[in-house]
Amino acid sequence: MNYNQLFDVKGKVVLVTGGSRGIGEMIATGFVAAGAKVYISSRSVEACEKVAAELSLKGPGQCISIPANLAKLEEVHRLVAELSKKEDRATWGETFSDYPDEAFDKIVTLNLKRVFSLTQACYELLKAKATTSNPSSVINIGSVDGIRATGLHQLTRHLAGRLGEEGILVNAIAPGPFQSKMMKATLDAFGDVIISKVPVGRIGSAEDIAGTCIYLASRAGNYTNGALITVDGGVTIGNISKI
Repeated sequence: MNYNQLFDVKGKVVLVTGGSRGIGEMIATGFVAAGAKVYISSRSVEACEKVAAELSLKGPGQCISIPANLAKLEEVHRLVAELSKKEDRATWGETFSDYPDEAFDKIVTLNLKRVFSLTQACYELLKAKATTSNPSSVINIGSVDGIRATGLHQLTRHLAGRLGEEGILVNAIAPGPFQSKMMKATLDAFGDVIISKVPVGRIGSAEDIAGTCIYLASRAGNYTNGALITVDGGVTIGNISKI
């Protein structure tokens, strides 16, 4: 075995949803920098095209934009149809008592139901590329807290058991606090407090999340299936006193 190629993802085809900003953009950036061919998708056509052009310019990999609103099932199917042609082979701030029913529906639909829908729609593409030595990989991005994340983590385990026998690995990553557009206002206001709760003493960087994804998509992660990898600097275990 060539250990120098354990984390090699050159030539791999990657689809990153939500890839025009935040953690999704960090992941896309990492894969392009590692030589992969990356498709990014988001609701904003302008943002998607802009990020794809910028990342392709940096290389050495390639980034291609396929804008889509994945809250809509028909958009999920359109995204996969476009991907197939090319390859040929929400957060709400209300209190609990005021939390609107439609907000709950939107979060569950986008962050859980559509993850299943997209995996289902990509199934034939994933299966066609999968082999025992070079499996296909689904990487779900959850969170260290929240009901939608808990549901996503359990869905990941279920899909891993169902699809693993067909050469499709399914894993999830639970990020903690990262520098992103979504977190900017919170970090600006409470950055010092948040950092004080992180045992390693800093906010997550693009390299942290991209490196974890590259591990799961490379030969190094070929025996990892159904895992939830927490990437939070130790937030969820707290500041445990040293003995």
